[in-house]
Amino acid sequence: MLETAYWLAWSQISGIGPILLKRIEQHFGSLAEAWTASSRSLAEVEGLGTRSINVIVETRSQLDPEDLLEKHLQKNPHFWTPADPDYPRLLLETPSPPPLLYYRGQIDLRENQGIVPIIGIVGTRSPTEHGRRWTRRISTALAKHGFVVVSGMAAGIDTEAHRACMEAGGRTLAVLGTGVDIVYPSSNRQLYEQIQQQGLILSEYPAGTQPNKNNFPPRNRIIAGLARAVLIMEAPEKSGALITARYANEFCRDVYTLPNSPDVEQARGCLRLIHHGAEIIIREDELLEMLGAIPNLDTGKQLSLFESTAVKPTPELTPQLAKVLDAIASQPTPFDLIVQTTGFSAGELSGFLLQLELLELISQLPGMRYQRIG
Repeated sequence: MLETAYWLAWSQISGIGPILLKRIEQHFGSLAEAWTASSRSLAEVEGLGTRSINVIVETRSQLDPEDLLEKHLQKNPHFWTPADPDYPRLLLETPSPPPLLYYRGQIDLRENQGIVPIIGIVGTRSPTEHGRRWTRRISTALAKHGFVVVSGMAAGIDTEAHRACMEAGGRTLAVLGTGVDIVYPSSNRQLYEQIQQQGLILSEYPAGTQPNKNNFPPRNRIIAGLARAVLIMEAPEKSGALITARYANEFCRDVYTLPNSPDVEQARGCLRLIHHGAEIIIREDELLEMLGAIPNLDTGKQLSLFESTAVKPTPELTPQLAKVLDAIASQPTPFDLIVQTTGFSAGELSGFLLQLELLELISQLPGMRYQRIG
């Protein structure tokens, strides 16, 4: 809890956002250590200028981190910080993980560990019937094949994605631009209650935070950070969903989008994404295949694209190769997560992965992800 107290305390300092805070933590090894650092030491952190350092020195002289945490927990009993082992791994690997990630609902730590794949679905608040229909179809297909759907609980596409996922018996995550105790829009009260029962509600804003237009664009980076891939179902050219797509590209996530006629305003942002390289959604089974799974219509079982029909004996491996292979799951595993798990440098790991591919023990998937064969 000590390091948690310091993540909370640092988050109270004006001008120190998630990116700077991650740099500070990496530079000093812990935020508790950074709390007592001299101005000269703080100046060694990239992006910290004299003005910011003065604000840090002034603010921390007025705060007691442990007392602050005790008071904060009274209204915000449930949250993770990057110091917590249960903090979502994929989100932690982004350049701007939320210092505090509040939650409400049903936790599944397999999601946080990257074992269960999460797919983001976002789009306009004013979708066409085409957009609604396809969002329901895609969300249903994903839910039936073991994917978790994450969205922003906004009106329109987000609402359709959450509802269809739960109606299909799946699990969904909602990332809010308010506190986790605030329902926005208010028309989604029933949806909010249902997600609490069947999924999880997340926010980087403390309890009581009311809707503010400045809070929603940063919220989109959390959706992109949690997801293995992001689907943009419908988006005008100035849509917030395109912000999510931009973050997805920055975080090396795959982006898929639904086409429609350029005469349809809600499709023009999607067509722009296609022009810049986004994958096109044409059929559910093709999308599932691109995401690393295909449906078995007889059994409903999720099958790996690279599942072997016969179990081959694992050849004798060097300790390094065995360590890398152990870090790769049967589900697609991101490159950054393998680096974190094994401790190898990116250069070393790339060589080991190539050897395992040549041995036909793993396969590389889009978005720098790897999957175990057999």
